[in-house]
Amino acid sequence: MNFTGIRRAILFFAVALLLVMNASAQQAAKRIVSLNGAITEIVCALGFEKAIAGVDVTSTYPASMNQVPKVGHNRNISAEPVLALQPDLILATDNFIQPSVIEQFKAVGVKTVQVKQEFSIDGTKKLITAIAAALNVPAKGAELCKQLDKEKQSLQVKQQSKKVLFIYARGAGTMMVAGKETPLDKIITLAGAQNAAGSFNDFKPLTPEALVTANPDVILMFEDGLKSMGGIDGLLKVQGIPQTTAGKQKKVIVMDGQLLTGFGPRVVQAVKELSGKLNS
Repeated sequence: MNFTGIRRAILFFAVALLLVMNASAQQAAKRIVSLNGAITEIVCALGFEKAIAGVDVTSTYPASMNQVPKVGHNRNISAEPVLALQPDLILATDNFIQPSVIEQFKAVGVKTVQVKQEFSIDGTKKLITAIAAALNVPAKGAELCKQLDKEKQSLQVKQQSKKVLFIYARGAGTMMVAGKETPLDKIITLAGAQNAAGSFNDFKPLTPEALVTANPDVILMFEDGLKSMGGIDGLLKVQGIPQTTAGKQKKVIVMDGQLLTGFGPRVVQAVKELSGKLNS
């Protein structure tokens, strides 16, 4: 080999090495901050649990996330606590984080990926695909989606006429009901029942008049929400509830909040659990 050939070989080797190093760097985000509970579950399911440096307070699953630094609720995230964790990748949905906060992340050069979250099983698959792409593991994302399809195929939901009212509570002083276009409305429908508060969108304060009008057959709550009320006995002291069918029969279903509303990889499990409790 002549001198020119040697130079070309060295140059080719150097370029190949650089490409390999860049690919390796792209594949392995070493410090991830997740600002959504469903995203956190997906990141862990894709094998990046140990790379998570911080999460928002909705990230409660898997249990190991309780040991990870919290940066606030995804509805009121500020840039400072997130950037203090020195992330090299920030993952969030596009429905809560303020645009000005996202701009702060990008201004300091931190890779920030926002993805759309749709509250459906197909929406969960889209979310998985987007996060897998951000982590440069599309094959793992496809495998997780395939697993979700398999779970969906085995899901058997009995359609019924029961009216379900979801009540968000933080003690008797803070009580809201979930209308249409909310994760609660979607999960109730997927479980085969009807949202008793289907006459409005989003969340509204709970009133005795609204309770009597809705007259739910079942009241659905987060576990910690019912606990904040002092259990079912405390809930039955709320004006209007004893007059509903659910109140008279003490038909109250409680579930883990993140499981019920997260629409992450456990979404089929959530539908199955809620459907089972509605039929028990």
